[in-house]
Amino acid sequence: MIARYTRPEMGAIWTDDNKYKIWLEIETLACEAQAELGVIPDEAARHIRATGNFNVERVLEIEETTKHDVIAFLTNVAEYVGEPARYIHLGMTSSDVLDTCLSVQLKQAGELLLGRVQQLRSILARRANEFKHTLCIGRTHGIHAEPTTFGLKMLLWHEEMKRNEERLQKAIATIAVGMISGAVGTFEHLSMQVEEYVCKHLGLQPASVSTQVIQRDRHAEFLSTLAVIGGTLEKIATEIRHLQRTEVLEAEEYFSKGQKGSSAMPHKRNPIVSERVCGLARLLRGNAMAAMENIALWHERDISHSSVERVICPDSTIALDYMLHLMINLVDKLLVYPDTMQKNFDITCGLHYSQTILLELAKRGVSRENAYAMVQRNAMQTWAERKPFLDYLVADAEITAILPADELRSLCDVQKSLRNVDAIFARCGV
Repeated sequence: MIARYTRPEMGAIWTDDNKYKIWLEIETLACEAQAELGVIPDEAARHIRATGNFNVERVLEIEETTKHDVIAFLTNVAEYVGEPARYIHLGMTSSDVLDTCLSVQLKQAGELLLGRVQQLRSILARRANEFKHTLCIGRTHGIHAEPTTFGLKMLLWHEEMKRNEERLQKAIATIAVGMISGAVGTFEHLSMQVEEYVCKHLGLQPASVSTQVIQRDRHAEFLSTLAVIGGTLEKIATEIRHLQRTEVLEAEEYFSKGQKGSSAMPHKRNPIVSERVCGLARLLRGNAMAAMENIALWHERDISHSSVERVICPDSTIALDYMLHLMINLVDKLLVYPDTMQKNFDITCGLHYSQTILLELAKRGVSRENAYAMVQRNAMQTWAERKPFLDYLVADAEITAILPADELRSLCDVQKSLRNVDAIFARCGV
């Protein structure tokens, strides 16, 4: 860990102040490593550690002239350090500082995001258990299919966030590499021990091989992981948006006292948080695509990636941090309406048992094609006349010749449909 300061919150990670603090730490650590190797005097390294400092406004003022951010920074640091500043940046190139700093920032951001992912997982686990056996209809293509529970919906989200946690841990490890290897990565003017020393004290691993930059497949993996996490949040938000529709209303975003839904219509309670999450997920995907474009650079480096990363790295980490914050509160306070779920469940008059009857007929020796036709004709009558599906089945002599009425009634049992819910939860360890 960097000794000079504690880890900032997400927005502060991307400030000039935090960036320059990391730059100064990288340069100071490199001087200390050089002193241990006898390349520079111990006294100089101690002096640099004791007096090294910067002023953000002064750095930016110098940069107006130099048009080079690292040179402007080093010039300002020299104003504090004095003559021993000649040992700073010895044998290094700008990207040694810039890329190693970016790795520290992305690691800091990733660890903050990881904490939020874990918090959301915990809430999803709690609420999944709360609604473990809350009956609702499962939908495919938006159409009623077969029985499920609202707890299973939330368990599905929990398991996806578990995978996202694993992805993010791997992405943090992938990006947490540093590089102090000189102009084209050959250590011509540096010992490899300098890189090892700096990276160790920053909590990074040395890049096994580099050019003038850390290779951008790492950054693409990190930002793609953020986009995948954003996609999961969008998936949850999209489901909530559907469930909050007036015609469905099985769940709803919490609506606080004094909150307003519309400037024109006082009755409105809109899923604005879910819609916001869906919109920001698009931003994350676009930024991930930009990170992919950064992988291919000319020869040992160019700077076409640099201007892009100054936007996409802060924007993506801050956006996902905000999205996770929104989703944590949304899921924690989500209003769930089991009575409406039951009402919606009953809309199709029992049609959700159609596959159960189809399979039982097939087990009794009816061809699948004939069994399908027998069940479907009764299902279509149910759709048309809105009377209980079971009534039509019991009145169908061809079906009752194979499945007596009492057996048909026993087959149309929702508890039978959901008998494996506990086992699914147990398999997920929730």
